[in-house]
Amino acid sequence: MKDKISVLIWNEFVHEREHEAVRAVYPKGIHEAIAAFLGTDAQLHIESATLDQSEHGLTAERLAHTDVLLWWGHMAHDKVADSVVDRVQLRILEGMGLIVLHSGHYSKIFRRMMGTTCSLKWREAEELERIWVVEPSHPIAAGLGEHFELPHEEMYGERFDVPTPDELVFLSWFEGGEVFRSGCCWTRGHGRIFYFRPGHETYPTYHDKNVQKVIHNAVHWAAPRVTITGVENSPNIVVPLSPIAPKHAHIAKAGVVQHGGKNL
Repeated sequence: MKDKISVLIWNEFVHEREHEAVRAVYPKGIHEAIAAFLGTDAQLHIESATLDQSEHGLTAERLAHTDVLLWWGHMAHDKVADSVVDRVQLRILEGMGLIVLHSGHYSKIFRRMMGTTCSLKWREAEELERIWVVEPSHPIAAGLGEHFELPHEEMYGERFDVPTPDELVFLSWFEGGEVFRSGCCWTRGHGRIFYFRPGHETYPTYHDKNVQKVIHNAVHWAAPRVTITGVENSPNIVVPLSPIAPKHAHIAKAGVVQHGGKNL
């Protein structure tokens, strides 16, 4: 059994390099800001990866050793290779956890796992966001009060085009009047997925202690309970567990063998 939960923080790392306003808030990148507070937990092993690395830093070997993957993206969703998305999807189905942050709602991997457009309304007006804890007994809400506030955030508004969450942990209200399902949980295959809304790149959201607590709690919640490999296979069980009585009917067999949804 592993001593630590292996956490991989993925960030496209484009805004911080191209925009001084973002670099002023996150000089080493959003991924490093998240790694800094998660790294204080001795139960976690933290690594990071970025878009410009070979295979976006998400090689098969690296993913095989990842328990929880965090994802932040915005400007370069279309730059992520489909082959890498396939690889991440398979690991989630096997049991790896996925935490999608803020504008990662439009990432290829989140839309793949949701099966919907993941569209929403938005407004950038530096408005107050009040995040209500609507499921206080959920592990992701541990240590939080009834609500907490972020003085400046980008507004996301309903309708959020995602499947009905298995569990809704947070609901956001914005100064301009909109509301948004801002903390949503799903299970896909053997893996757990959590979407957390706050995190616009020009605001110091990831320096907020409540936001840090949510992400920290989510990492522990999303950690694998099991890891089941070969989930994409549909094996042909030729030898039954118990004898099958002879049948006198003459019924033809199609004999189609499939792997990963494809005919062989």
